[in-house]
Amino acid sequence: MFSFMKQKPGFYKQVVLLATPVVLQNLITSTLGMADTFMVGMLGEAPMAAVTLANIPLFVVQLFIFGVQSGSSVLTSQYWGKQEMEAINRVLGVALWVVLVVSSLFAAVLIVCPVEFLSLFGNEQEVIELAAQYGSIAGVSYVCNAFTMMYVAVYRSMERPQLGMYILVMSMTVNTFLNWVLIFGNLGAPALGVRGAALATLTARILEILVVVLHMMKSRFFQVHLHLLLRPGLDMFRRFLRYGSLVVFNETTWGLGASVFPTIMGHMEGSTEILAAYTVAGNIDKICMVVSFGLGATASIIIGREVGAGRPQQVRPVGMAMCALALMCGTVIGLLLFLFARFLAPAWVFPLFQMSARSSSIAVMMMTIQSLIRPLRDFNSVAIVGVLRGGGDVRMATIIDTSPQWLIAIPAAVLLGSVLKLDIFWVYLATTLENIVKFGLGLWRFRSDSWVRDLTRA
Repeated sequence: MFSFMKQKPGFYKQVVLLATPVVLQNLITSTLGMADTFMVGMLGEAPMAAVTLANIPLFVVQLFIFGVQSGSSVLTSQYWGKQEMEAINRVLGVALWVVLVVSSLFAAVLIVCPVEFLSLFGNEQEVIELAAQYGSIAGVSYVCNAFTMMYVAVYRSMERPQLGMYILVMSMTVNTFLNWVLIFGNLGAPALGVRGAALATLTARILEILVVVLHMMKSRFFQVHLHLLLRPGLDMFRRFLRYGSLVVFNETTWGLGASVFPTIMGHMEGSTEILAAYTVAGNIDKICMVVSFGLGATASIIIGREVGAGRPQQVRPVGMAMCALALMCGTVIGLLLFLFARFLAPAWVFPLFQMSARSSSIAVMMMTIQSLIRPLRDFNSVAIVGVLRGGGDVRMATIIDTSPQWLIAIPAAVLLGSVLKLDIFWVYLATTLENIVKFGLGLWRFRSDSWVRDLTRA
């Protein structure tokens, strides 16, 4: 029954070698992000809610960056299978043009009219004004981060994920240290509160760029050609537009949909407490997702390489094994999260954030629901983002990933939260409906055997 789990010698060692740096990178950055939330939370629920509010549009930018990164990775991994390094340079050039233009536009809006823009996502003036202080600076940091993430994506797709781990772990460590200095005014610095958190993030992102540029100049494994980055060519733009834009649309649309949920919560009665709970539960959720991110990235790399190298017969067994690993890991992590939410978090974590009794109970509820849906979410992440997308089936992967969210989960959350004005429990429960539908659609598409496509052919 589980014969597909028996792979060729060295397969699981390769999975571990590729997935571990991605898992560690996301685990450390998520953990340090939790530390950032903790430090902001020490200022009170209003500042923590403000950072959450400002991060609603920034999350969309982040998802757009991830979309371009993922779109370029689909093409890069297949070109890597063919060992076409010039084409990889051109993919990097297209990705940089796209992501820098869009992230710069978002940063400009947050600089010019932060209060007016962020008023679209909340209704409490104190929280909006604090969010504007944070967002007007943090928006610029995403321009810097966009540059770094495109370079890291290329190396990850060429089976060198360690680079991203080193750069981002260093950046997040600096970010956390500067948060401690600038938020509270330690080491003689002024106490800047949420503005200090944004300045710390921007400084760390600038450091990322300096490291990436130095690495570009010194690397012998992948030589970057500036003329190919600046002028990647119309053919590569068209190819990226045809395939990569679907991935960008996927991630951006999903990000917009995910931003609708806290926006609904931001307009509910008692929104400050709800957003504070959502922030803490969301950070815990990010930590729980690191394994599925690692497995998904690994599946995309291996499958894309095999497709590009002209070995499609290797693809289906790899996809089945990776999806099974995702289900097993999701079950274990879900159980651990359930125990954490019920026993450890109320006693040890929530008091650190100075959360009210209502915020604490809402956070427990959110994490309990997360724990129950965890196996399906991990399967969906690996099957859609890793297997289907890595195999070149970007159009169907986009449909499966976005349709359940916009056609089922969002309408249900709007109806329950904004129209019927029910309790936050029902609204949050509605957000999980998309994963149930995705599971069925993803399984159906995988079993169809029509998702393997070479995107590098003329």
